[in-house]
Amino acid sequence: MADSSAPPPPPGSSLGDGARFALGTLTVLPVRVTRWDRSAARLGMLTAPLAGIVVGVVAAAVATALWLCGTGALLAAVAAVAVPAALTRGLHLDGLADTADGLGSGKPAADALRVMKQSDIGPFGVITLLLALLAQVAAVDRLYEHGAARAAAGIAVAAVAARVVFVLGCRTGVPSARPGGLGAAVAGTVSTRAAAAAVAVVALTAAALGLAFSAADAVRDGAAVLLACAAAQLLLRHCVRRFGGITGDVLGALCESAATLALVVLAISPR
Repeated sequence: MADSSAPPPPPGSSLGDGARFALGTLTVLPVRVTRWDRSAARLGMLTAPLAGIVVGVVAAAVATALWLCGTGALLAAVAAVAVPAALTRGLHLDGLADTADGLGSGKPAADALRVMKQSDIGPFGVITLLLALLAQVAAVDRLYEHGAARAAAGIAVAAVAARVVFVLGCRTGVPSARPGGLGAAVAGTVSTRAAAAAVAVVALTAAALGLAFSAADAVRDGAAVLLACAAAQLLLRHCVRRFGGITGDVLGALCESAATLALVVLAISPR
């Protein structure tokens, strides 16, 4: 089937506009979004991995500093998970909880979307959040068994893998479940070819970073990105089938699910 490409950005749109869109919408950094249109959204989602680099580097730096101060691997792992939450105001974690509540409600799409918009978190959301955060902390704690450098690299790889899934959720053919909100602004803005290229670039970059440690780490890092994206794609398909499209909450759920799986894959190693 032929690829349906998104329209090219109009004159005046630039990678700088896209980077500001990504950083301004996906982090709490004081970045002013200069354009809020479809072309800027397209570039913003394509440059979402840059937001992942920022989040991952800061998280790795804070966690490593604590580890070097002698706090131990567990507290360093908690910091590695807490920093991304702080840098996003918990936006993606909130999306994960809301999506879990919507899916767990078993209600028709319109009713499930209303459940997701409620300010409180239901039992499905609480359980999903708890399990995801525990898995992330446990995985990073395991990474520290291989040294601070390896753990820092893994934290950064997972953060970038978690953000590259935005290009999957925003590719052409994936509709918005609502007429407004972030989901509507970014839905269908990225061509399938560009999404595949972004995933490939991130996976190859992760593998190259892993190669600095060993060939096995190179394979593991690349696989972590690809498996995280595959899991996000499965969740995306389920959400589109249940809700009729994506929302900002669904994108947040894709991000946190990918981060969790990437960290788990990175933590797997023979004893």
